[in-house]
Amino acid sequence: MLINISIEGLLYFGAISLSLIGLFGLLVSNNVFRMLLALVMFEAGANLILVLSGFRENGIAPIFLADYSGAIMNDPVPQALVLTAIVIGVGIQALALALILRVKKHYKSLDMRVIRSKLEHEIATQANVEPPGSHHAPKQIVRAGEHQ
Repeated sequence: MLINISIEGLLYFGAISLSLIGLFGLLVSNNVFRMLLALVMFEAGANLILVLSGFRENGIAPIFLADYSGAIMNDPVPQALVLTAIVIGVGIQALALALILRVKKHYKSLDMRVIRSKLEHEIATQANVEPPGSHHAPKQIVRAGEHQ
């Protein structure tokens, strides 16, 4: 059984897979640094999908206009958009990494659950209110016919 796969289909499969892996990493990870890496993977997959959207089979670069008036040309707009997205993405990644380092220094953890709990406690302390959550054990439920 021979499967005929084009290079374009293979690239689309890779781009969509990269995006899905990044999205999965964002949804299941509790580590802030791993979430940033998953976001980078998702962005790379989305950029690859955009570049592939401008690709035409047997297309030529749009720079050659003199002798190729009737030729199929690749669309340069997605390439320009992706180049801009890459530059902006690198800046955002650098800012996010700097913020992650500050959070790690302040809270001594990269786990979102630990950071959130410490942050909520810190905010409640500064506002002079009771921290969220309960310090008491859950109330025991007694069912009919059972003795405690």
